[in-house]
Amino acid sequence: MDQSAIFEGYAADAANLVPRFEALRTEDVLAPAIDLLPAAPCHCLDVGAGTGRDAAWLAGRGHHVVAVEPVDALRHAGMALHRTRDVEWLADSLPALSRVRARSEKFDLVLCIAVLQHLPAERHEQAMASISALVARTGRVILSVRHGPGAPSRPCFAADSDVLVAAAANTGLSLVARRLAASIQQQNRDAGVTWDWLCFDRSL
Repeated sequence: MDQSAIFEGYAADAANLVPRFEALRTEDVLAPAIDLLPAAPCHCLDVGAGTGRDAAWLAGRGHHVVAVEPVDALRHAGMALHRTRDVEWLADSLPALSRVRARSEKFDLVLCIAVLQHLPAERHEQAMASISALVARTGRVILSVRHGPGAPSRPCFAADSDVLVAAAANTGLSLVARRLAASIQQQNRDAGVTWDWLCFDRSL
């Protein structure tokens, strides 16, 4: 299954997913890594921003956020729900992030939450290289890696966190924290879903 089919799955389920995503509190979603977020206002990239829940939360704390979301239905919902000049929306996706990279910007924080499971393993190295290319000299990357099944219309591929850590190291990103957490959603917990949270800092 290619990414376009996964995007179509999200679009088809958008009417249910938008309120479901918005019902989750960012403080709960990011709880495993919330202490690793920069305290001072900075330039952030939210890859796979969905409805912009987390991007708006960051903007409310003084950050400027570029919210990247490839699914039109989710991106348009986010633009309507979270009207703030400190969140800029862009249609783009991993593994290339070609539109973001074409802007020649660097980010102090890159969030990639609940995204990598939709990429097959052979695209993870390219994805990490694309993310690394966008990180500022003193920047940080926080990503979550899902372990467990996905919805039939939005399937998940197996991800090896150790391989991702090695791929990140090859692009100049050093692991500074790794934390395992259960899903905060009951239906995912019932299915045995867990998350690896990985935090990297620029080392080169």
